[in-house]
Amino acid sequence: MTITEKILAEHAGKKEVAPGELINARVDLILANDITAPIAIREFNKIGADRVFDPERVAFIPDHFAPQKDIKAAEQCRMLKVFSREQGLELYFEVGRMGVEHALLPEQGHVVPGDLVIGADSHTCTYGALGAFSTGVGSTDVAASMATGECWFKVPESMKFIYYGSLRRWVGGKDLILHTIGDIGVDGALYRAMEFEGETIRALPMSGRLTMCNMAIEAGGKSGIIVPDEITEAYVRERAKRDYRFYRSDPDAEYVETREYDCSEIEPLVACPHLPSNVRPASELTDIAIDQVVIGSCTNGRIEDLREAAEVIGGRKVNPNVRMIVIPATQAIYKQALKEGLIEVFIDSDAVVSTPTCGPCLGGHMGILAKGERAVATTNRNFVGRMGHPESEVFLSNPAVAAASAVLGRIGLPDELGL
Repeated sequence: MTITEKILAEHAGKKEVAPGELINARVDLILANDITAPIAIREFNKIGADRVFDPERVAFIPDHFAPQKDIKAAEQCRMLKVFSREQGLELYFEVGRMGVEHALLPEQGHVVPGDLVIGADSHTCTYGALGAFSTGVGSTDVAASMATGECWFKVPESMKFIYYGSLRRWVGGKDLILHTIGDIGVDGALYRAMEFEGETIRALPMSGRLTMCNMAIEAGGKSGIIVPDEITEAYVRERAKRDYRFYRSDPDAEYVETREYDCSEIEPLVACPHLPSNVRPASELTDIAIDQVVIGSCTNGRIEDLREAAEVIGGRKVNPNVRMIVIPATQAIYKQALKEGLIEVFIDSDAVVSTPTCGPCLGGHMGILAKGERAVATTNRNFVGRMGHPESEVFLSNPAVAAASAVLGRIGLPDELGL
């Protein structure tokens, strides 16, 4: 079996499972945010449920419109707080404790290798970077799972992606996943588990692995997953709040498709409007003027991303025609960035720094685009109207390209700044 099939079989209490099989499986963690949790709470009450199955296994994180941007957002967030208090949920994260959910939960050790995690958010697939099976589900599924501790699944087929070769400078996990999505398309892995492996992946830091698995959904994937190794062990050893287990795919496991990529040929990439699969080299887009740059999100708001952006923009100024917004993904990342002087670098460059939030990624707040405006963002989606006006445009990139673009006032590369 593949790593995905092994995790699902274990959680379903079966010796083995096969692609296409319908199973009921116990879940290790359920999560929802200030947009999706209120729906789940209403459905939970509607089915007559009294208590959640385990108050230590349900996480509510107000991160999409928080800190609350208006009355409606405030009412949504209040629902999370009241329900969490009534149910005694240990994993309710109020503003000040919260962060972007998919950065916060791994950082705090609430997701561990071997877990089965569901979340009412499509980017729940992020946790596959730890060797867990994690996937986004609807709020009604979350409601049922909060009551029972189980969820139903159709076992997905698995695709294998093998990456080899050394990465060029300024190329990282974001470029690898953009290259992959550009190759197979936004439905190229529809309802499949995307298993990433190869020498390049084994050398990739956890931050890059989290970025790759985060965007599996942008290829239609049911999940993204990486077989855990010593890098995984180093990441979870001091964080894990629970025991964990490393699963790995059998040598004779079956995959519906296998693709290989020579990563030494991949240069910094940009996904152009209005699909994550509309990928081109950044070097071919240097004539496109921009109005905004966003560094952050569950895709690229980690400390490694902020370091990369600060290295590029340090000692330089944001172009006067551009606004640059930097959003550390969690309070711990924000604090570390302060200690390392990164926040000062950004402010000295005329960027603004926000408290942790999803913010502009989903067109929430603090960075909405006007008609005709263009943004370069380290986020994960660039659909029509994603960050604001339907006639605005979003270009997705890694933090280095985003920071260089902020200085140049157009899409550009760190090399153009002599880096």
